[in-house]
Amino acid sequence: MVKPGFDSEALISMFETASARGSAKLREGVEQATLAALQGRELTLKNIRGALESVTAAVSQGASRNIAGVDAAGMFDKAVKGMDDALLKAVQANRTALQQFVDRGADLREKQLKKALDDLDRFEETLMGAVRKAAEGAGPLTAPWQQVLEKMQAGGTASGASAATTAEQFATQMQDGLRSSRMAGMRVAKALADSYAAMASGVLVGMQAAMGGGTGQGDGAGSAAAGDAEDDAAPAAAARKTARRRSPR
Repeated sequence: MVKPGFDSEALISMFETASARGSAKLREGVEQATLAALQGRELTLKNIRGALESVTAAVSQGASRNIAGVDAAGMFDKAVKGMDDALLKAVQANRTALQQFVDRGADLREKQLKKALDDLDRFEETLMGAVRKAAEGAGPLTAPWQQVLEKMQAGGTASGASAATTAEQFATQMQDGLRSSRMAGMRVAKALADSYAAMASGVLVGMQAAMGGGTGQGDGAGSAAAGDAEDDAAPAAAARKTARRRSPR
């Protein structure tokens, strides 16, 4: 069996001996117990759900033994607010961790970070689920738990509101990042377009250099002219030779 991660007997005793005058300390006690249950564990929904269910079980057990006549619904309300306070700190921890990843260049579209944002939106649902489960197994205390659950469903929770704000904040950052990436791509494309003519000119120069430029063409023309001159001189030389043979000595 997995250990609850907090002193469950101390929490049970706190609710068992709570009086109307001392019930104000219940909220703080539950917050500390919830944080202790989460300490040293990854802040996954599974671990959070397990911590909340362990805390609500201890609260129910202590309240069922209370003989001071303290209103059970009032005690459970303080217990839920204590768990909500602990989850609010968990939201803040997630926000800090996400911001550190973003500051280091991480993309919020990456699978793990996107899941972290999705999980934040489910913190409130997870707390309500733990309270609902506590109500189902509370016997005569089902009605007080149900009363608190209905209050939560009507008004929401502080951790739920904070989680929603955080998720929205990072969703906006993700969109801004996408726009920045697109703008950067457009700037690069414009720079390439502006320099295209110069690039093409450079390529052309390189091609001419590889082919020998205009020098080879000039040499060819000169050789052709020399050949033509030799062809013209041949008949004249033959005519001069014939005239010398016919002339008297």
